[in-house]
Amino acid sequence: MSNAVISFFQGLGLSDDLVVFIVSMLPIIELRGAIPLGFVMGMNPWELLALTVIGNILPIPFIILCARHIVNFFLRTKLLRPLGNWLEAKVRKNSHRVAKYKFWGLCLFVAIPLPGTGGWTGALLAALMDLRIKSALPSIVLGVLIAGLIMIFGSSIVSFVIGLF
Repeated sequence: MSNAVISFFQGLGLSDDLVVFIVSMLPIIELRGAIPLGFVMGMNPWELLALTVIGNILPIPFIILCARHIVNFFLRTKLLRPLGNWLEAKVRKNSHRVAKYKFWGLCLFVAIPLPGTGGWTGALLAALMDLRIKSALPSIVLGVLIAGLIMIFGSSIVSFVIGLF
């Protein structure tokens, strides 16, 4: 799968750095997918960390500022109402953890590299919980940085073990 992604982007004439940067900006994939991709490309881990963290953080302020308006639009539109309801249900499911621990709750939610967590989901959660950008953004940025470090460390171990064979 990673070779298909690499081939697609390189077929567009993009450098490895730009490929990893763009992939880290994508929802769901974010840096959790971009870091292993960068390891497959043979990139320097520290350069990879910097590119993916910056790429993952770049869309976050826009998500925090616009998500509430977009979800409200979905809820007013018959065709998109199920998606709006699904998004609000997802937030309700996770908001109690974040509300209880505030800054650290949001940070840890973003930092844990599991499916359904990450910068995009954390920003959506913050927006739909009506958290102010000045309090949510630092928490999400720290969470993305922690997730990046976890992924670099994990990918380094996997790369080392594979190199043994």
